[in-house]
Amino acid sequence: MFARLHEIADPVIFTFDGVSIRAERGQTLATALLAGGVDVFRWSVVGGVPRAPYCLMGVCFDCLVTVDGVQNRQSCLIEVRQGMDVRSQAGGRQVNTAGVR
Repeated sequence: MFARLHEIADPVIFTFDGVSIRAERGQTLATALLAGGVDVFRWSVVGGVPRAPYCLMGVCFDCLVTVDGVQNRQSCLIEVRQGMDVRSQAGGRQVNTAGVR
């Protein structure tokens, strides 16, 4: 669906759901994922419908992912970094209730 217009001059490698993706330093996470062939970033809270970036400017929240353990990050507003661990999200935010009475 999406293709790079030029070779990557200054590469950064990160993972998405355990798969390594090569991106251009300075690129947004959303565009790096799309160029890397990822077409589903998350599944909606209602109905579990697959979602991907829509606006690419931080308005729609369709590009939410988990970055280095932090949920609900807008991938269109985050710059890729070497070694990032990015995960898709299913449904709503997960709350850790371990140790809560």
